[in-house]
Order: sequence, then C-alpha cells, then structure tokens
Amino acid sequence: MDNRTDKTLSKEERLAAKLRENLRRRKAQARQMATPIVSSEHSENNKNAATSGNDAKAPLPKDVAKS
Repeated sequence: MDNRTDKTLSKEERLAAKLRENLRRRKAQARQMATPIVSSEHSENNKNAATSGNDAKAPLPKDVAKS
C-alpha cells in the first residue's frame, strides 16, 4: 500500500485491501488443498502393492457386497 496509515485510508480503500488479502489467502489455501498429501504409511503400502505382483482388489463393504 501507500505510505498512508489505516486511519487515513477511506472505507472503500480499506475494504479493497481486505478483499485482496482474503483472495490471496483463499488462493493459497486452494493450492494447498490441490496438492496430494502422501503419508509415509500410504506410500509404503503402494510400494509393497506394486512390487508384490498381486492385483487383488480390497473386499467391498458388507452393505455394497449384498447388492
């Protein structure tokens, strides 16, 4: 912003600054949520499944298996 303090900014300018700040925060949050989070346990299971050569699927939950 300018060299002006918050007291000298008009209401419109303060709101515009808050909106820009909010937009930056929401974009950063969206980027963070878009990147996959891989835990060490999850990646270790994938490594074991890929090297075992076993293509067996996980069993279906009981309510789905009845259909």
